[in-house]
Amino acid sequence: MPPLDTDAEDLVADIEALETKLAEAKRSITARFIGQERVVDLTLASMLCGGHALLIGLPGLGKTRLVETLSTVMGLHGNRVQFTPDLMPADILGSEVLETGEDGTRAFKFIEGPIFCQLLMADEINRASPRTQSALLQAMQEKVVTVAGQTRPLEAPFHVLATQNPIEQEGTYPLPEAQLDRFLVQINVAYPDRKTEKDILLATTGTEEADSHQVFTAAELIAAQRLLRRMPVGDAVVEQILDLVRAFRPDDPSAPERVKDIVAWGPGPRAAQALMLTVRARALLQGRLAPSPEDVLDMAKPVLVHRMALTFSARARGEDLGALIDDVAGGLLQKVAAA
Repeated sequence: MPPLDTDAEDLVADIEALETKLAEAKRSITARFIGQERVVDLTLASMLCGGHALLIGLPGLGKTRLVETLSTVMGLHGNRVQFTPDLMPADILGSEVLETGEDGTRAFKFIEGPIFCQLLMADEINRASPRTQSALLQAMQEKVVTVAGQTRPLEAPFHVLATQNPIEQEGTYPLPEAQLDRFLVQINVAYPDRKTEKDILLATTGTEEADSHQVFTAAELIAAQRLLRRMPVGDAVVEQILDLVRAFRPDDPSAPERVKDIVAWGPGPRAAQALMLTVRARALLQGRLAPSPEDVLDMAKPVLVHRMALTFSARARGEDLGALIDDVAGGLLQKVAAA
């Protein structure tokens, strides 16, 4: 094997240094957010990719605690907004007020809303009206907001971690597909197992609780996001990503018959972009220099499940998108292994 050139050696050294820092960040996060390693990995992966995450789970599973801990560990200025039906766009973005100076002159002054932060927790995002939900679209995609005809940039890095209750639907407004597509991953937060729940009880009901400490700064996180995009991705992994995304488009000739029967619409190119980034992030978090086909299989459901929809008849029969993604992705991985 020929020796690496200087640029490649520097890249390997930078990746290895980042892997060490990420391991420390995970230890700091799990000191307060006990167990749920999968949730922590996916949330960190979304931030490493510079994206946003949608956390789906019942109340009381620690979603707010996770976001608060991430704000500390990643060194980001965080805000939290509790979404309610009467919340208005100005409550998130900010508004202009008429201010009178000491000399009696009047002028409009812009008062920033809570979106002017680096880590925004949008709690129960589906409780806000579509008008208010749409206020986040420009910020999530372009990292700017426009108020009163003036465009204002948001501080970098900017991430939205939104939560949603999957059971209670009364008084909610389902997120439109355009906004769902802006979330890099959907993370399902499940009940902890018995051992983990026991650890949570012992750690959180005493006189003292463990604290997390800062590991990253905002500048270091931005540098990590740039480094992730320099990680090499093999041709086999790229082809697997393309095969996987196109397999879920019912009008694509390569789509399996089951997909054509039960999927109303499939993922677009943004899903393939998300997979290209998240497989790199998973490799980083596991201490590897490049992603593998197993990374594509593991990230398929979080990246694709909110970017697809079942037909009405498939929903009536109780078909499950997650199971479909696992089956199709698993079949593609077997083909790669056989080849």
